[in-house]
Amino acid sequence: MLKEDDRTSTVIASDRVEGTAIYGADNDKIGTVDKLMIEKQTGRVTDAILSVGGFLGIGSDRHSLPWAKLDYDTELGGYKLDVTKEQLEQAPRFKEDEADKAFDRQYQTSVYEYWMVTPYW
Repeated sequence: MLKEDDRTSTVIASDRVEGTAIYGADNDKIGTVDKLMIEKQTGRVTDAILSVGGFLGIGSDRHSLPWAKLDYDTELGGYKLDVTKEQLEQAPRFKEDEADKAFDRQYQTSVYEYWMVTPYW
């Protein structure tokens, strides 16, 4: 088993990303990483699904965010967005029981258009 100091700093296991805090431009916590979306053929992470609001994940909204919008901030110990909580609240979202929406091309198109990020497809 690898010890923490044996790991490289350029890669991370997905289970260590899930549950990581997401902070807005003002450094306030606005949610957590629920899961990662990975392109099957290239293995590239395309999106992070954020869980925002609710209690213990129940009743929370989910937002798909292009991975390019996230930067890891070592001082915060989480991922930082260059947006405010208010901007995130206006972004495309789905409920916990609508998880398949994250795979829907129309939804993904609206996400990439909203965040003005070139789609990965």
